[in-house]
Amino acid sequence: MKLILSLIFIACSLHLQAQENKYWPEASKESQAYHEYRKKSTTPPYGLAKVKALITKIKSSEDENLKLNDKDYSALSLREKFTYHMIHAEAYSQNCDVMPPILEEHKKIFGYLPDAFDEYSWSERQANFMTSNKDSVIALIKESANRSRRLGVNYKMAIVEMNAKEMIPFLISFYKTDKKDHDILTVLMLLMKKSEYKPFMASASFKKLYSEEASYQAYLDFNKANEDLILKRAMDFYGGK
Repeated sequence: MKLILSLIFIACSLHLQAQENKYWPEASKESQAYHEYRKKSTTPPYGLAKVKALITKIKSSEDENLKLNDKDYSALSLREKFTYHMIHAEAYSQNCDVMPPILEEHKKIFGYLPDAFDEYSWSERQANFMTSNKDSVIALIKESANRSRRLGVNYKMAIVEMNAKEMIPFLISFYKTDKKDHDILTVLMLLMKKSEYKPFMASASFKKLYSEEASYQAYLDFNKANEDLILKRAMDFYGGK
């Protein structure tokens, strides 16, 4: 099974490389830099050395999942489990879709977040931990983000996973410190989408980003009008309007 999956991965990689070299234009240096910025995760400090040591001992299953055994997982404190989930995804989910490089990425507000774990995603156990310990996870995200002044893609994914709409004022305040991280605006839209907020669902923005015809890379132009509209809608949503 492992050999078959490895061969599929190699075939996908070669196909993607061939497609890229043949058809895709190169993004600007500024766009490439922002792409790397978007993909960066935040590493929590809580029991980090211990968690990393446990991760190195994990053996993959027949399905290529990388799940910490129940005994070691249960022995972790809540903060250590938070660190484990934020730096390690257990479920294998290889994707072979051809995704061209995004041009002028820094000038766009995307409908979806980039992938934090490449070919892996959070398992059911990991998603359940976040939703079952929502208040604690929110507190740890805020604490860590305020200390590092960075809201990594893994934290953004966790906020959406938990449908943590109570974080909207924090997200807006965090965004306004430098207005550099447009993916925070993406998180606000995903929270409205997940809660099926009617004014957003009926908007032109929703149709462009999330209709059946929309691409996974669909985006809005980053400009003051779109920025202000997203922030206002998010606050109206938070306020119950």
